[in-house]
Amino acid sequence: MAKARHIFVCKACGAVQTRWMGKCPDCNTWESLEQQTVERAKVDPRNAAASQWAAAAAQSAEADGGDGPDGDGAGAGGGIGAGVTAGLEALGSGRTPARPIAEVGTAGPPVRIMTGIGELDRVLGGGVVPGSAVLLGGDPGIGKSTLLLQAAGSLARGGVRTLYVSSEESAEQVKLRFARLVSRADGTRASTLPELFVLADTSLGRIAEQAAKVLGEVPTERRLLVIDSIQMVYKADLDAFPGSMTQLRRCCAELVYMAKATGTAVILVGHVTKDGMLAGPRLLEHLVDTVLYFEGDRYHAHRVVRAIKNRFGSTLELGLFEMTGSGLRESPDGTPVAGLEAGSKPRPGTVITPVLTGTRCLLVELQALTATGFPGAVKRKASGVDGSRLAMLIAVLEQHGGLRLADRDIFTSAVGGVKVAEPAADLGLLLAVAGAHLKKSLAPGMAAVGEVGLGGEVRAVASLAQRATEAKRLGCKGLVVPRISGRGGGAAQMGMPAGLEVVPVGTVQEAMALLG
Repeated sequence: MAKARHIFVCKACGAVQTRWMGKCPDCNTWESLEQQTVERAKVDPRNAAASQWAAAAAQSAEADGGDGPDGDGAGAGGGIGAGVTAGLEALGSGRTPARPIAEVGTAGPPVRIMTGIGELDRVLGGGVVPGSAVLLGGDPGIGKSTLLLQAAGSLARGGVRTLYVSSEESAEQVKLRFARLVSRADGTRASTLPELFVLADTSLGRIAEQAAKVLGEVPTERRLLVIDSIQMVYKADLDAFPGSMTQLRRCCAELVYMAKATGTAVILVGHVTKDGMLAGPRLLEHLVDTVLYFEGDRYHAHRVVRAIKNRFGSTLELGLFEMTGSGLRESPDGTPVAGLEAGSKPRPGTVITPVLTGTRCLLVELQALTATGFPGAVKRKASGVDGSRLAMLIAVLEQHGGLRLADRDIFTSAVGGVKVAEPAADLGLLLAVAGAHLKKSLAPGMAAVGEVGLGGEVRAVASLAQRATEAKRLGCKGLVVPRISGRGGGAAQMGMPAGLEVVPVGTVQEAMALLG
């Protein structure tokens, strides 16, 4: 009989300890170690789901009258089964010898499965890579299932066979939601999408078996498996309830190895805890290839998809969506800026700044509000902006701007749900705080960009010409920029677009003089 042993896994960092301790020695988090029971199985558990796939594919080939991988019958299932067997041997043998790097072949760019949703493809790096595992997390009700259902419908229209596994809803509920969202958006009916399959099940063995029968007939670049959500999937041979760390780790590990062995792209949906982290240990994030977060306020329309980890692309890209009655709608130009609307009046404490997110430039409206506070107990609240940068800018305003803010409560916010972290937004945030305190604002249609130093100087930022071009395209009339040494500051000399008023400033005092 297999021996069982106990280990203790940290919920915060996924570290494994041999005994219980009050504080995790790796991440110093208190009361985060949870006990797990590990049984020493004779068979490597990583390959169980992939072996189930191979067995189901072989049975399907025999039922169709095929002769296996060496025959000339139905060969699709047999070939897939043989490919899985070879993949399992490559994954589990560990006998690949070490080679000099000069002898290692050069792999070309990975083939991508385009989802048909441009904002999602942008965050993924151009689409889903066959054989990869993607983990999508977000708050309950934020729209994870809506996004994946729309992507599944788009993929099915493009000829990609998609199996949507729902562990929380019935197949009828999924169909009703699909009809309500996708049909209303483009008139597509579920009956016209033969490549979209729905399965309502929670057993990992049955999911692997159905995936082999449904997806094993098509090439790897035309198959996708979506599991919504991983928290409810379980393995029957584990003595743990669904959603526990033992079940999560084993089920996720087997799905990842199945993806590698079969070349099937897998998208997993994960829940988010009260702290805003993906439920379960951080080990889940280490197992998969890509980790996406779906963020936003469920009571507002705008949503943001960002990549926390991506082995096949950049983690700097953002996907912007707007929740409507017909599902999620892409917002490639970001959220509308109130200060650029026709006939809008200047508002003190509001400044527009162009922010770079990956390869795209967005106009973000920064707002600030100052109010009378109690000395020694003033409030500094930052929503969507870096709180430490805000504290530094307040100190610069007091030291170099001549403002007294020690007894003022200051609240700042980035409108639209976009989080601004780059230093290029320093000048816009500083002018927003100063404008709110002085009851002044920039001229209508004017934006500001620049990094502020501790000496009160305004420093240059990267990709200034790209920011200016995008600001002009989205309706800005002028742009406050850092003065570049050795240049006159004219638009032509700085590579700025024609028709945009460029105002160079070198210090905080010069920038504050523009408030009127």
